[in-house]
Amino acid sequence: MAEDESNRISPGVKVWVLDPAEAYVSGSVVSVSGEAVKVATEAGEAELKHADLCLVEHADREDMVTLNYLHEPGVLHNLKNRYGLDEIYTYTGNILIAVNPFQRLPHLYDRHMMDQYRGHSLGELSPHVFAIAETSFEAMRRENASQSILVSGESGAGKTETAKQIMHYLAHMGGRAGDVDERADASGAARPVEQKVLESNPLLEAFGNAKTVRNDNSSRFGKFIEIQFDNKNAISGAAIRTYLLERSRIVQVDDPERNFHVFYQLCDGADDVEKKSLRLKASTEFSYLNASSCHTLEGVDNAAEYRATRRAMDVVGIEKDAQDAVMRVVAGVLHLGNVAFADADDDAADDGCVLAGDASRAALADAAAVLRVDAARLEKALRTRTIETRDGAIEKPLDVAAATASRDSLAKTLYARLFDWLVAKINTSIGQDASSKRFIGVLDIYGFESFKTNSFEQFCINLANEKLQQHFNQHVFKTEQEEYEREAIDWSYIEFVDNQDVLDLIEKRPTGIISLLDEACMFPATTHEQFAQKLYGALKDQSRFKKPKRSTTAFTLDHYAGEVTYESDHFLEKNKDFVIVDHQKLLGDSEQALLREMFAAKEEPSKASGNGAVGNGGARASKSAMKFSSIGAAFKSQLAELMKKLNETEPHYIRCIKPNGRNVPSAFENANVLHQLRCGGVLEAVRISCAGYPSRKPIDEFLDRFGLLARDKEKLFTPGEEFSVARSILENAGLTTWQIGKTKVFLRAGQMASLDMIRHKKMTSAATYIQKMARGVSRKREFAEMKRAALCVAKWSRGMLARRLVAALRLERAAIKTQARARTALAVRQFNRCKKAAVAIQAAARAAAARARVDGSRYPPGTPSLSRNVSCAAEPVLSIADSIGKRARHSASLCSARNDPVAHPGVTASAPAAVSAASFAAVSAVAFADPSAEDPTRFFRSARNRSRRTRSRRGASAAAASRRAAGSATSTRTSRRTAKSRSVSSSVASAATSFSMVFRLTSAGARRSSRARSLAPEYAIEGFARESARMGSRSSSGRGSATRGAGGSGTAGAVSFGVSSSRAPSGRSGFSGAAGTSASTSSSSRMDIWSARTSSASPSSAGGVAASAGDAGSAAAGVAAGVVA
Repeated sequence: MAEDESNRISPGVKVWVLDPAEAYVSGSVVSVSGEAVKVATEAGEAELKHADLCLVEHADREDMVTLNYLHEPGVLHNLKNRYGLDEIYTYTGNILIAVNPFQRLPHLYDRHMMDQYRGHSLGELSPHVFAIAETSFEAMRRENASQSILVSGESGAGKTETAKQIMHYLAHMGGRAGDVDERADASGAARPVEQKVLESNPLLEAFGNAKTVRNDNSSRFGKFIEIQFDNKNAISGAAIRTYLLERSRIVQVDDPERNFHVFYQLCDGADDVEKKSLRLKASTEFSYLNASSCHTLEGVDNAAEYRATRRAMDVVGIEKDAQDAVMRVVAGVLHLGNVAFADADDDAADDGCVLAGDASRAALADAAAVLRVDAARLEKALRTRTIETRDGAIEKPLDVAAATASRDSLAKTLYARLFDWLVAKINTSIGQDASSKRFIGVLDIYGFESFKTNSFEQFCINLANEKLQQHFNQHVFKTEQEEYEREAIDWSYIEFVDNQDVLDLIEKRPTGIISLLDEACMFPATTHEQFAQKLYGALKDQSRFKKPKRSTTAFTLDHYAGEVTYESDHFLEKNKDFVIVDHQKLLGDSEQALLREMFAAKEEPSKASGNGAVGNGGARASKSAMKFSSIGAAFKSQLAELMKKLNETEPHYIRCIKPNGRNVPSAFENANVLHQLRCGGVLEAVRISCAGYPSRKPIDEFLDRFGLLARDKEKLFTPGEEFSVARSILENAGLTTWQIGKTKVFLRAGQMASLDMIRHKKMTSAATYIQKMARGVSRKREFAEMKRAALCVAKWSRGMLARRLVAALRLERAAIKTQARARTALAVRQFNRCKKAAVAIQAAARAAAARARVDGSRYPPGTPSLSRNVSCAAEPVLSIADSIGKRARHSASLCSARNDPVAHPGVTASAPAAVSAASFAAVSAVAFADPSAEDPTRFFRSARNRSRRTRSRRGASAAAASRRAAGSATSTRTSRRTAKSRSVSSSVASAATSFSMVFRLTSAGARRSSRARSLAPEYAIEGFARESARMGSRSSSGRGSATRGAGGSGTAGAVSFGVSSSRAPSGRSGFSGAAGTSASTSSSSRMDIWSARTSSASPSSAGGVAASAGDAGSAAAGVAAGVVA
């Protein structure tokens, strides 16, 4: 071909490679270098040629003609894949291939399935044997012409079962087509003809089937069943034709095969009365049966099969007496096999041979009894031979070999005549319709056989298959020719594959093998070696004939299915069909009517059956003691009649395949199946198709598959441009010798593979581009989704953080406002209390001063005035108070500078309050001690205003610093601030201690001057202390470090006053302690409120500083009170 081979094989392509064990295995092309192709398989890499490779089909097809690559491995693996799915039927064109499942599949053959295929043409539904039967039935009805269905295959492939299913379907359709009520018998059973046809199968199987090495129920004969139809397409009659019963099996069976089934059925199934009447014994005691060790079949009951055989006889119309007579003949054959011969004594050498012992005499007597012939005449017929001469009849004694051959000849003749009688009886019972013009014939014949040792039976069987293959080839070629003519395709150059040369080699006169065999059989002295040498000399120039190198009696024929080597050792014996006159006379005189009928009707068997006979010629042949008939010639004549009948019908083919040699389900042996495909002619049909245009597709399917190769895509969708587009695709692909018909595109072998490879490359390129774009879009989509997710997470995270920050700010703001309100309330309350106390103190002090002035005249003139002493004592108080205020403000400024968001508000709020309290107390003391001093109210108001301004400024700066450093506080800074606060507290306590010393000196001098003068101020101070304790107890809800700090400072204040309860009078003993405790408690209450509102800040630092400031205020108040005292 002109197409580029690179379009067929390229790296990465799957191919089939020959394998000795598996026939073909799949592999992948690794590299291509010229004609050399490196292929990788499971066994490794191998370098092969282009011609040795076949492309792999990627899809299973119901019709293998539609395979893109129509070759042996494609057909084989298509069948294998379908068989693995329990699809046992496959088409090859109009040929049905049936693979034996070796298991029952009842759902495939029920009435519902028959109704499904009714009215559907071939190919509309899945492949099925019913489709072939329906096609033949419809063709007969539509064209009013006879049809034939040829079922072939090797032993065990399922031919008999397939033929049964065909007859079931035809009986089903024949019953539907006509009025069955008109043809019902008296018992009411509908379609009696169909029933008899179906029931004839088990009867013929019992007498014509046997177990072989490959099959437990192998048909050892061929049959052609004609099912006749009337004008209403209903079954009106039937006829059965049989071909070449394997008679040699009757007298000789190989282990582990069996003889015909009926022998074992009779031995195991007959009742006691019948066994006694027929003198039966166990099957192992008969010589014709015990040559093999196999007497039973797995899963088969011989007794039940015997009853089924009897029932089949009833159905086909064989009467009870005739059935008994049939079984008598079968028993007689078994008894004849036990008759043995031995050489006579030397003194009686002329006697030839004698019966070998009592067992042989008893067997002879039993045979004569069941056959109802005279025992003496039977013995004489077996031991002697009568020869007619001009002088009279001469009896010639026979030796042991001749007597044994005579016995076997009688047994084979008896059984063959019985089988022919049964077939005739079945035909008579079924009834043939003489007025029928149409019939459907079902041919169930043995398939091509090739064993390790092949004899005369295989030679005849393969001759029949060669004849059928020629008919098959002609039909396939005719079908192809009709297809080409219908599509207006030029097919004149296509070569027809024919096997006529093999048929001439076998049948042609006078040099054909059958003619040479008959000629050798006419001479009794001819040996097997002489016959073989005669074949070698006459056929040495034939291309289909070969002589094996290491054999002198074998020859090889090259059949359509392959070479077969035949052993000619027994050709002469098996081809001779002697009809001994003595046997005919003996059985013709039998008391049994059946034997008289059989041998009267078959007195001239060769003429009655239409078979040619080869005699010794002239009058001498008519006087001979036996008549010779060539089995090969008879079989050849029968085949000619069969082929004539088949040529008058429209054939349909079914090829049965045996998937494995073990007869087990779900096992597929590639090599075995491939051999059967070759033998069954399936691959021959493939070769015929490949010789023309094996690849053909409707124009629409072609464009659907290869339209992407078109350069002008617009024409694909333009009506009327389909053919031009297909033509341009083929031209652009560089293909030649293709043709386009009216509706299809026809391609030569290999061109479909080339187009597929071009399509594969283009699709690979397109797929790569699509994958690139798809992956890009996918990655972009993934990125966009990830980005969107990240933005969403960030948005919600920022929102969450912002909400947390806002919540914290709101909480801080609320805390600050709450603290401010709380401190304001506390400061106002404390101020009111201090004011009230100061007013009370002032009132008491002024009252006391007034009384002192009134009583001043009582003291001597040299005594210092109280005003002067109080002023002197007040100066240290003011100095200490100023020092405490400076210290507190300094501590607050340190906290603010260190960005403490919690501590400095308390300090800035508490320290000025303490200073204000101390200043107010000192000024008040001065005021009531010296009436000429400045108005204490105005003085306190101005001091309070200054304190408020200072506190406001420091509070604002502290709040700003708190917001700037909201999250930067650490444990180290907290500890430092705590230490600083404690230092401030210590300084305040030290100042209070210094002040106590001054207070002692002052108070002691005052007490020495006049004890009575101080009674009123002390009472007033004591009342102030009680009021302070009472107010402090209301707000004593403090906890934690603030309470503990306040308690410690209060104690220090009490100690600094130095007033003990033992020295003070009752009512004044708790002065200094109460004052300190009240002040500390009040401070603790304020700090607890602050700690509760600002839990996130450091409570220890704020509490310590606040407590220290509170203690300072308490100490100052105490000092002021002490000065007054």
